[in-house]
Amino acid sequence: MIQGNAALVEAIRERFAHVDSCPFQGPRVYFENGGGALTLNSVVETTAKYAAIPDNQGRDNPAAEALVETIKKAKADLSVFMNSDSGQFILGETGTELLFRMIRTACLNAPKGSKVIGSSIEHPSSRSAARHWAEFAGMEYVNVLHTDSTGLVTAEDYASKMTPDVAVATILHASPVTGIGMDVVAISKAIRAIAPNCLIIVDGIQHAAHGHIDLSAYRIDGYAISPYKMFSRHGYGIAWISDGLTALPHESLDGGPKDGWELGTRDTGAYAAVSDVVAYFDWLGGEVSEETEPRKRIEAAGKAIHSYETYLTDKLINGADNLPGLRDMHNLTILSGADNPEREGTVSFVVEGISSVEIVTVLKEQGIRTHVRKADYYSGNILEPLQLSDCVRITMCHYNTAQEVAQALGVMNKIIIGTYFQKGSA
Repeated sequence: MIQGNAALVEAIRERFAHVDSCPFQGPRVYFENGGGALTLNSVVETTAKYAAIPDNQGRDNPAAEALVETIKKAKADLSVFMNSDSGQFILGETGTELLFRMIRTACLNAPKGSKVIGSSIEHPSSRSAARHWAEFAGMEYVNVLHTDSTGLVTAEDYASKMTPDVAVATILHASPVTGIGMDVVAISKAIRAIAPNCLIIVDGIQHAAHGHIDLSAYRIDGYAISPYKMFSRHGYGIAWISDGLTALPHESLDGGPKDGWELGTRDTGAYAAVSDVVAYFDWLGGEVSEETEPRKRIEAAGKAIHSYETYLTDKLINGADNLPGLRDMHNLTILSGADNPEREGTVSFVVEGISSVEIVTVLKEQGIRTHVRKADYYSGNILEPLQLSDCVRITMCHYNTAQEVAQALGVMNKIIIGTYFQKGSA
């Protein structure tokens, strides 16, 4: 386990760039991991190394051959990391772009008059794509409503809307607004119980850094992640595509391989950085378990990360270092409930009488990096039903510490007390 092991926490933090200091601000606590996780030092080094190489893949020279082997290794590493024994991995512009491509291909190849099903909890990466391409393809879009109080959409919710003519389904693995995770295994099972041949595509962008991925258990056709939210860097997305989805007609070069989904030359350094991320999970799994097989170590790392982040969010909610937690602060409401067991490293909240923008600004000035989620096209689907214009989001990862949580609580308590004084009710 990570909690209680100060030496391991320090070893983890040493592997990340800018873990406690921003090059533009100076010392700060980084609780904005939902907007982009910290980057591994190894990824920074690998990126610089490959950025300097002028060669492309597919040429008859040693550099080109080395690049091809780097890509092969990264795809093999991804197969272990995500536990896939079929399908293929591709790189694209972003995770969002890849979700649009997969959903577009699924909809344009669906039987005439069929349906697309998705949920109101989804990020627009999948929801906008599904609604757009459903309309374009003449398909009915079926909306599964999530539960506002828990931030969840369940297998039962999907099953209540399922019919045999559903040809495409989208699932959100975890919400970037509330951090609440969905049961992909159960939802996929509920979909396939009624529409066995449905193409199921999952947005795993928010989930990837907070728990292990197991494609073999999901029985899906597409899964997308954004590496910058999983300890790599900006500038690309990764998708896994099943054999069935791969084989459908899609954009490709005339005369090119029928299973080719990557358009143009990809950045070998991006692939190499993926191997760095997988190697990190492998290392961490070896630190928290006695496992020797790579996949088992990766699973152990995922469990340890989830456990430690639960420990941190519990401290933020319930209190630390004799400071009251968020749940005990005056006029403060935690989105999706204070005791939600499906939370993945994120706590979002509002304070009556204080704007979320103001809270985030004060936290920033005190060296705590957080973020405002507004009721716009990114987050309105969650905030508007709650009659909220915005919320404060604190997103943690396993390199954060209990001391950083206590530091944030200290500032939050001062903000709340300051409000009391302004109202003359101290």
